[in-house]
Amino acid sequence: MNTRKIGAIAVGAATLIVVVFTIYKVIVGKDVGFNEIITIATLLMMFFPMITWGTKADKDGIFEDDELGKKITERSSKISYFLLLFFILVALVADEIVNETMNIFLLGVLGLAMITLPIVEFLVSKKYR
Repeated sequence: MNTRKIGAIAVGAATLIVVVFTIYKVIVGKDVGFNEIITIATLLMMFFPMITWGTKADKDGIFEDDELGKKITERSSKISYFLLLFFILVALVADEIVNETMNIFLLGVLGLAMITLPIVEFLVSKKYR
């Protein structure tokens, strides 16, 4: 078994432990806060690249540096951008329904998220002109 698989198993196990602990905290009525959410997100952020990309040393899977890897990264980035926009919109609507007020900060984040892609595309296109 190569080091990538061992690392993925270790990070996956750590993620599972933190998720189970967080579920336990919810069941016993304790607050789930910033630390639990960020820890789960960070561990998942480490886990998925480990199982997605191969290594040149082990000569397995798709390499992040080759042409296919760059195409996968580019396409997934654009899909992620639109999914994030959708999630922010859903959070804004849910906040409006639950609290009956519009969260101005969340609305500002949605506005910034909507203009980020066009601005970045404009700046990158200026580089190639």
